[in-house]
Parts: sequence; C-alpha cells; structure tokens
Amino acid sequence: MSGENQVFDQTVRQFLQAAASSAPTPGGGSVAALAAALGASMGSMVANITSGPKFESVREKMADIVKLMEAAMAEAELFLKKDMESFNGYMAALALPKGTDGEKRHRSVALQQAAVQAASVPLHLMKRCLEIMSALAGVTVQVNKNVISDLGIALLMLDAAVQSAWMTVEINLGSMKDEGVRTSFQETGTELSARSAELKEQVLQQIRERLA
Repeated sequence: MSGENQVFDQTVRQFLQAAASSAPTPGGGSVAALAAALGASMGSMVANITSGPKFESVREKMADIVKLMEAAMAEAELFLKKDMESFNGYMAALALPKGTDGEKRHRSVALQQAAVQAASVPLHLMKRCLEIMSALAGVTVQVNKNVISDLGIALLMLDAAVQSAWMTVEINLGSMKDEGVRTSFQETGTELSARSAELKEQVLQQIRERLA
C-alpha cells in the first residue's frame, strides 16, 4: 500500500487482507473508492458491448462513455490513495504534543485542518460518482439489452460508493469546530446522498421496464 506502487496493482486478495486487518487503512473511505471503480468498470463493459452495426447510431456516445469510465477508474485509485493519506494526516495531528498552550493551539489547528481534509476527499468522491451515474443514466435506453443488468450493477456499486463515502464524511463532521464549515459539508453531503439514491432507483426502474 506504500511506496511508488499503484494501489490497484495489488491482487484482490492482498487488498482484502489489508482491509480486514487491524490496520486502520485501507478503511471505509478506501472501500468506497474501490466500489466506485467497480461501478465504473461495469459501465465501461456495458458501453464496450454496445457495439456493432445494430448500435452504429450510438457508437460515438458509447466511446465517450468508455473514456469517461476509464478516467473514473483512475480517479477512484487516486481517491483511495488520498483517503489513506488524509487518515494518516489526522493521526499525525492527533499525535502532536500538547504540553504547552502554544502546542495545544497548534495541535487544535492541525486537527481541524486534518478533519476537513479527511471529509473533503470522500465528499469529492461523492460528487464524481454522481456525475458518472448521470452519464450512465443518460444511455440506459440505448445500451445493449443483453448487458442491461450490468448497467444496473454499475449504478448499484456507484450508489454504494456514494453512501459509503457519505458515512466517512459524517464521522469527520464531529471533529469540525467551525460551524459554517461543518454545516456546508452536512448540507452538501445530504443532498448528494439523496440525489444518488434517487437516480439509482430511477435507472433501476428503467432497467426493469426494459427487461419486462
């Protein structure tokens, strides 16, 4: 998980073992990022399979979807790394000395900055996932019906990423002393969570109508 190695270069088993261990990272935010990558991978597969003469009219649109999903998978890996880094930053701030008034003030400022960073990463992930979901929702009626269930799985995984990231944001809200900042995070996260859940249900309904 460290050094120059890419996080996604691990085997699935290695990641699961690391997540299951007593080590604090990878944790919930990292799992949320992985869920986002899995959702994007399904979105890409659906677009890639929507090909051939029958789908010539949407060929360029599917190519754009593939590019978007590939970029999303790369971004998810970056979010995963940033999530672990932000947690490590919070732990480093927590370990700062607090023997004098000056040290206490410095530690308090560092903790606030670390908490904001720890919430900012998953909040950004939420926003990005919703953008990806919206793009996939826009092609629900155009993709190959043979993989329409995989499109549904893409939306389910992306919404899982959003809701999981929201939990990661929420746990950091209690550490924010600035009420304005805390309220901003709360309102934005609540809205994104609700929009994601609603969009997921809308797309699943469209998928079931196509399957019927």
